[in-house]
Amino acid sequence: MRVFITGATGTIGTAILHQLVAEGHEVTALTRSQTARQCIVAAGATPYAGDLRTPDDWARQAVGHDAIVHTAATFEDDMAKVDNGVITALLESVRKRRHRPRLLYTGGCWLYGETKDRVADEEHRFAPLPAFAWMVRHATRLLASPDLSTAIVHPAMVYHRTGGVLERFMSDAAQGRPIEIWGTRAARWPIIHRTDLADIYCALLMRGDLVGHFNAVAEEGVPVREIADHIARHHGSHHPHVVVPTETLVARHGAWARGPTLDQQMTAQKLHRLLGWTPKHGDYRASDLFDQGKG
Repeated sequence: MRVFITGATGTIGTAILHQLVAEGHEVTALTRSQTARQCIVAAGATPYAGDLRTPDDWARQAVGHDAIVHTAATFEDDMAKVDNGVITALLESVRKRRHRPRLLYTGGCWLYGETKDRVADEEHRFAPLPAFAWMVRHATRLLASPDLSTAIVHPAMVYHRTGGVLERFMSDAAQGRPIEIWGTRAARWPIIHRTDLADIYCALLMRGDLVGHFNAVAEEGVPVREIADHIARHHGSHHPHVVVPTETLVARHGAWARGPTLDQQMTAQKLHRLLGWTPKHGDYRASDLFDQGKG
């Protein structure tokens, strides 16, 4: 399959890129820097020069592929505007094509808002943080297009040994600092290792008959306090964790910082049922997160 991917050097995109190449797909990756270009070539893919903010320059190229994987975002104040431009350019470009490309669009667990003791499946009502509400609108536009076969992937909190959502925890503990828990000790996080997430993306690419929303999660809701304490013990840290109030976080980082404070649970039973998918990393405590010999 010929696949065009955005965000190929990001936390999620890197794993997807390597998995696609390993499976023998012909991959083209959008890139705007020489460093990213070198990483993409080294991974065995073909770089395509372009910028998220000027999608008319590359959208026609993208829809000429069998499939498109969209994982990129600017993560700046213009994030919604830029993504809207990308979606508009793709929809306009695909209307001129005879074939119907497969499209995987990246949403996220924060679109469900606080779920507390309810485990969110794909029928759960969206209650997104205002900073990310645009993702729901853009997903709806894509799903309504008859010119695309669209699946919306909602990753849980993504971790891996050298980065991801637990990187800050690992760094704090390794340097003897108390681990910061954002918002509340009572929060639970749905989590997934990025290699498991890449498996999901690659499996969904091959199933053009599966459209709609799909939750991608390995552990439905792990108490953040337990994660922090486990990591601290692993590093021999004797410093307790500390809780940073939500409003302090928002003032420091912006509105997106409310995301990690949410108490959430989420299930991937739909993927289990339709794809027979099961995670290789079903317990973060047994993952390569704690294997210092792996990269």
